[in-house]
Amino acid sequence: MKLHQNPRPALMLVTGFGDGYLQIGDRRLTRSVLIGPDLLREDWGRGSLDELDSDHYAELAALPVQILLLGTGPTQRFPEASRLRPLIQAGIGVEVMDTLAAARTYNILIAEGRSVAAALLQPERDGSRTDR
Repeated sequence: MKLHQNPRPALMLVTGFGDGYLQIGDRRLTRSVLIGPDLLREDWGRGSLDELDSDHYAELAALPVQILLLGTGPTQRFPEASRLRPLIQAGIGVEVMDTLAAARTYNILIAEGRSVAAALLQPERDGSRTDR
């Protein structure tokens, strides 16, 4: 499904999604990503919320953003509150939702000029890889 065209090509936007992939710009990605206004980290983290460790949360807390959207895969799942402590201490608001909702919300907030990043988790599948 195509979301919409990117009116400001310098911004990283999720331009489409489907079963097992996200499209960012013209890149079709099948693994978890970290995305922000000037940031795209492919194969970020793990495919599961349970596999994110303290280093992943510390990396998120170091981002120069006010809002972090955490897309937890096909369903909304909340991390342990203690895992979010570094983000809260850094003054970053965290919203947890399923990955596709997080991708749509990210596009809206970035288009509004908000200071936002999104960690979009996708379950890894056998033979999963990033297509370029």
